[in-house]
Amino acid sequence: MNTRKRLKYLRTGGLVLATSLLLWNPLQASAFSKKGGGVATGGSGMAGGGVAVGPSMQGISGKVAETMNSGGYTYVLLDKGGVTTWVALPQTQVVVGNEIACQPGMVMNNFTSTSLNRTFDSIVFSQGLASPGSAVAPAPTPAVGLIPGEPVRVIKVSKAAGPDGRTIGEIYEKRDALANKPVVVQGKVVKVSRGIMGKNWLHLQDGTGSQAVGTNDLVVTTDSLSEVGEVVTIKGNLSLDRDFGAGYRYDVIVEGAEVTGGK
Repeated sequence: MNTRKRLKYLRTGGLVLATSLLLWNPLQASAFSKKGGGVATGGSGMAGGGVAVGPSMQGISGKVAETMNSGGYTYVLLDKGGVTTWVALPQTQVVVGNEIACQPGMVMNNFTSTSLNRTFDSIVFSQGLASPGSAVAPAPTPAVGLIPGEPVRVIKVSKAAGPDGRTIGEIYEKRDALANKPVVVQGKVVKVSRGIMGKNWLHLQDGTGSQAVGTNDLVVTTDSLSEVGEVVTIKGNLSLDRDFGAGYRYDVIVEGAEVTGGK
């Protein structure tokens, strides 16, 4: 490969990697640790290990050939035209023989589930089932910050003061009424992606909303720097249905937010 082609390849690869880091949600990103020659991509307290291959841009569908529940998650073996795929999603009732469709997720090779004491050659970590009666849905607002096999981490943060103070659950519930209006939210930082598209991307949770349907996590862009685990207050206008391409979109997002506290 000559120098010009190598540089072009590196630029393209860097853009894809940056986009993957931005869109990777905490469920997928924090579920992985170093295993043998694997790549460590999560924090401490990992429940399994493997090598991240990349996001599955399309949803996964097929007939349920096998299923099991463990550690708050449902593991499903889907069969589509004789091709089988393992999928992990927040615990959901599925029945062997039924046809289901799952939302897109992150593909992992050689992933070990400690709760099952089992290694999967390849598995897709999905946010959940696609909407009933629809085609396979695009990835929802990223957000759960849980690790398969670990107890659920309880997050409880009080509501921000003032007339614009909202909980994350309220923002999703009243999203239409709050569109393009200022909101103030106090929450715990569960994920940070720095310097993507010229902004820092925070995922906040305050204990409200539903993890099962992805309404417990708010994505915020800001020029400020925060660390995972900090409790911060953000202020900015709420935007709806922001699409960043590749099938990824955010139902709600606060862009260009002012961030205080946490230090």
